[in-house]
Amino acid sequence: MKSREKCVPDPAERMDLSDVGEWKRVSPRYVVVETAGTIVFGLVLTGAATALWLLADAQWALYAMVAIVVITAATVAFEPRRVRAIGYQLREDDLIFRRGIMFTRFVSVPYGRMQLVDITRGPIARWLGLADLKFVTAAASSGVLIPGLAEADAESLRDRLVELAESRRAGL
Repeated sequence: MKSREKCVPDPAERMDLSDVGEWKRVSPRYVVVETAGTIVFGLVLTGAATALWLLADAQWALYAMVAIVVITAATVAFEPRRVRAIGYQLREDDLIFRRGIMFTRFVSVPYGRMQLVDITRGPIARWLGLADLKFVTAAASSGVLIPGLAEADAESLRDRLVELAESRRAGL
């Protein structure tokens, strides 16, 4: 039983990604995209709460409206920090993606498992010259989206990932 215990790495060692190299970050302009989306969502919810308050004379809708405004303002205040927490890194055998402040999520996508690498551009992101890079693997839960990349960076990263994926699947 002792030999089995030696083979299993300590969980702290598995998640220690401090020495894997330098993380590449998304464009700082991506804050504008996230902030615009948050404000539009907050305005829609505030409008709905205002309509309920004025038309249906629902007093609770006034409190909901105030809560929506406060939550939207707090979310907008944290957007720059949240965007700075998004990063990715190309390693020898896989791509690591991370996001999140309080609850950090790390996803490792092996190059040989990538089936689709796609670039999407929303209207605000296109106006700012940004794009999102999405990769899909055979496992539905492991789809990764790297948002807010400069268009040229997204296209070169897509080409590099497709090249790596094809060579790993071919066993080269």
